[in-house]
Amino acid sequence: MPKLKILSGEEVIKIFLSLGFEVASQRGSHVKLRRITSNGAKQTLTIPNASELDRGTLRAIYRQALRYISEQELTPYFYTE
Repeated sequence: MPKLKILSGEEVIKIFLSLGFEVASQRGSHVKLRRITSNGAKQTLTIPNASELDRGTLRAIYRQALRYISEQELTPYFYTE
């Protein structure tokens, strides 16, 4: 069974930037990422910019991102094989 990687907030933000998201705003340590699809739908994720994210937080971010990104595309960034 794949194991969840240990990632920092900065690493997670870079992952989503590479998937077409842009930094929309930042409030404190939380960075709001947004992308607009070709049909005009807004997709938003909020990522805490911490040096190391808890596994539960990473899992929650992963599940939220699955609404917008396919599991096949997202899993290699978050899980080891």
